[in-house]
Amino acid sequence: MTQADFLKAPFSAPADLPEAETQGPKRFFNRELSWLAFNWRVLEEASNPSVPLLERLRFLSISATNLDEFYTVRVAGLRALIRSGKTAVSEDGRSPAEQLALINEDARRLMQNQQIVFNRLKKEMEGQGISILTRSKLTSRDLKHLEDHFINKVFPVLSPLAIDPAHPFPFIPNTGFCLALELERSSDRRALQALLPIPQQIARFVALPAKSGENRFLPLEELLLLHLSMLFPGYSDRGHCSFRVLRDSDLEVEDEAEDLVREFETALKRRRRGEVIRLKMSAGAPADLRAMIMEELDVTAADMVEVRGLLGVADLKELVLGDRKDLLWPPFAPRVPERVTDHDGDMFAAIRQKDMLLHHPYETFDMVVRYLEQAARDPDVLAIKQTLYRTSAESPVVAALCEAAEAGKSVTALVELKARFDEAANIRQSRRLERAGAHVVYGFMNLKTHAKISTVVRREGDNLVTYTHYGTGNYHPITARIYTDLSFFTCDGALGRDATKVFNYLSGYVQPEGLENLAIAPTTLKPRLLELIAAEADHARAGRPAEIWVKVNSLVEPDVIDALYAASAAGVRISLVVRGICALRPGIKGLSENIRVKSVVGRYLEHSRIVCFGNGGGLPSKKARVFLSSADWMGRNLTRRVETLVEAHNPTVKAQIVSQIMAANMADEAQSWILHPDGRYERSLQPTEGTLFSCHRFFMENPSLSGRGTAGAKDVPRLAHSRDENTG
Repeated sequence: MTQADFLKAPFSAPADLPEAETQGPKRFFNRELSWLAFNWRVLEEASNPSVPLLERLRFLSISATNLDEFYTVRVAGLRALIRSGKTAVSEDGRSPAEQLALINEDARRLMQNQQIVFNRLKKEMEGQGISILTRSKLTSRDLKHLEDHFINKVFPVLSPLAIDPAHPFPFIPNTGFCLALELERSSDRRALQALLPIPQQIARFVALPAKSGENRFLPLEELLLLHLSMLFPGYSDRGHCSFRVLRDSDLEVEDEAEDLVREFETALKRRRRGEVIRLKMSAGAPADLRAMIMEELDVTAADMVEVRGLLGVADLKELVLGDRKDLLWPPFAPRVPERVTDHDGDMFAAIRQKDMLLHHPYETFDMVVRYLEQAARDPDVLAIKQTLYRTSAESPVVAALCEAAEAGKSVTALVELKARFDEAANIRQSRRLERAGAHVVYGFMNLKTHAKISTVVRREGDNLVTYTHYGTGNYHPITARIYTDLSFFTCDGALGRDATKVFNYLSGYVQPEGLENLAIAPTTLKPRLLELIAAEADHARAGRPAEIWVKVNSLVEPDVIDALYAASAAGVRISLVVRGICALRPGIKGLSENIRVKSVVGRYLEHSRIVCFGNGGGLPSKKARVFLSSADWMGRNLTRRVETLVEAHNPTVKAQIVSQIMAANMADEAQSWILHPDGRYERSLQPTEGTLFSCHRFFMENPSLSGRGTAGAKDVPRLAHSRDENTG
């Protein structure tokens, strides 16, 4: 057992720190620096020896993609605050300028480490027959192959651009990647500066001829440099560099927009032309080229990063080769719940039997798609209502909704246009739904709709029965293969009525009243959380067992954190699994001595949001109150979004969440990082005895309780058994 095993390990002795270091704003960690700490953990997975080689390369790519998005959104926001002269401090007491300085310092270290990790991985890949070459390593056979490839597959889409008074510096879009060239004309030695934008529509790494079992690649920029004479005949290369641009990608939409779709289409064009937030340039660039690029892009030295190594580390995802299964995670096929199989695939019959909870990706997301496809084709189904925050390009969810609308059913789709970086895709989906005859609504101008709800109204005898799906993740079949999320299916009348009231709120701005089993943001969700945390503190003060287990992606909201601090002071034992940003400082005497925090980072992206309260019986117990939610514990989720918090009452669903899902996350050691009072995250990859427990491996190897069906639940392992299990 290690300290990461929150199920068995005792709470660590609290740190005794001076009050000046833990009171006021210092009781919080900075959210931006905490996010960077998460991305360091992602990068660390690229060096984790227990992770297959190409999966480590994928983690490296993800860390780079994450950092790019962080700069184009969060850093862009801080810069906007500085430009506007606003000096409001963050919850941890830092001004925008102070935060930006710390971010830039840490991010530069992170990018340096990305290059170090890449060089290590590149050597390991060479040992496995996967090589990334430079021009100097090419054979005559390679050169012939590359000439054909360049002429037929690259040359037609290139646009070489001279830079002179008649040819001004072009617009370089966000994530745009370019070669900058200093050329000399052979006839009269006249100098010419030029740019060669590297098309994003072409693969970054060009495959070269290779022996069986080997893979050889050349970066696209190397291919372009190899064929400059074809692009600039009569010129020779005197010097060159490559650079990559990141721009402000936050959207601004007019509050009074009459046509929301058209306003978003305009805003997307504005995003493309956003201010340059960061310029990355290859080391050793010719001084004149460097100065010209910085001047034309209006970039200062503080916003320019010189990269010694590979620019565009995010593109390395192309080299995660699907045919090298020996260097990837062993394949895993998500399970079909036995209960659905018992009912010959009839989702409604399976849900009628009793509430059902699916745990993705271990149980297939195809069941969510089947639920909607079955609804579309079922003559007894009258209406479908559905939220869509993010979904795939060729979405089977959208296809099912279109089929239902075309069959004459009443279909209402709430499409969230403000889903960051998916706005354009969501506009396309909304047009498709409208063409099929669905009612498409866009919710609120000032609130994102992040709730994950789907209702199907079905005629059964003389009654109308509402089947409801509440999720913690998006209706996205591709991300559902790698994100851990919950799908809760029920035909409980109260939950169906609650869902209908939420849809009426979204489509008609009708404030939902009398919700029976649901709390929603921005109105009742945060008050409900604070009330539940306070109730647990009352149990502790009364001498009853008091415990809270939480699993979220981010914990930032100050009122919620202060409520957890107060509960800790009352004696509540609080164990938090927070994947990403955590502003709460755990394990500090007098502040949070009964709170511990860890982050799970591994094969799957932890995404489900769960909270369990002992309710006077400790955890686990039959008295426990168990909730699943679409909301992280951040200000934006609790006050500026439409979110859901659903209580599970079915005993099997509760047992599955507490004794399997939460217990396994609590017990995980292999992928867990413990947060220390000073903000450091630490993990131990060395087992004290035997193999470290992995929650991901546990879920892959064991069926879940609520989907078990006639096979019964006797052989389904529970990691934690209820304290009152033998007392009735």
